[in-house]
Amino acid sequence: MTVLVLGSTGSTGRRVADQLRSRDVPVRAASRFGDVRFDWSEPDTWAAALEGVSAIYVMAPDGVPVEPAFITQAVSAGVERLVLLSTMHPEEIGDDRLIAAEATVRDSGAEWTVVRAHWFNQNFDEGFFLPAIQAGRLVVPLADQRQAFVDATDLAAVAVEALLGDGHHTQTYDVTGPEALTFAEACALISTATGRDIQYDGTPEAYLATPGATQETLDFFLNQLSLGNAVPTNTVERLTGRPAIPFQTYANHAAPAWT
Repeated sequence: MTVLVLGSTGSTGRRVADQLRSRDVPVRAASRFGDVRFDWSEPDTWAAALEGVSAIYVMAPDGVPVEPAFITQAVSAGVERLVLLSTMHPEEIGDDRLIAAEATVRDSGAEWTVVRAHWFNQNFDEGFFLPAIQAGRLVVPLADQRQAFVDATDLAAVAVEALLGDGHHTQTYDVTGPEALTFAEACALISTATGRDIQYDGTPEAYLATPGATQETLDFFLNQLSLGNAVPTNTVERLTGRPAIPFQTYANHAAPAWT
């Protein structure tokens, strides 16, 4: 089988592609700027990406919809299995984009699996938290709510198992790390790993004072805050046979990005 990996230069797609290759699975690594060009907004890029593919790791960048026309074209081209990257509690947080994406893959006629991820560890060193961590002060209006931060390596391992293994059709997996931490505790662990003082402010007032913050984005966070503390799942260990990566292990490994 050949697996099409969308977003192959991103945090999860890159790891999915690497783990598939380590298992000698042929990979078509696609992205807007990759060797195989793919753009959700340019249907002319779809056919070449789909040629000879039997399974797809489906993801779209934040704010970009998963186009039903692409999924229909994929199944018509012979794709038999879809694994979608989604988010935890999309209905509760009102993420209409991913609610629609989940419905699209479920109604596709192919085998499907939905992988719902919690906050990525890699948001701190590869994503939008990186400048704040480098500056020594992170502002996220989630007070002392506990998050089950998940490592992108673990998320990718679950996705690879769903792409290659049996028994995953019609399954929706909630994927978390092994512990529930507040953002303050996560920053303290990064401080330990780097020897730097990383402060955290979880108040709405501080958030609204940061560049780019809006009442709309604050309302998104406050909606998440209403869900209460995250509860870690055993999905990573159950599907991969190994424990999920603790945040401190991640922070120790990522420390050079912050120093």
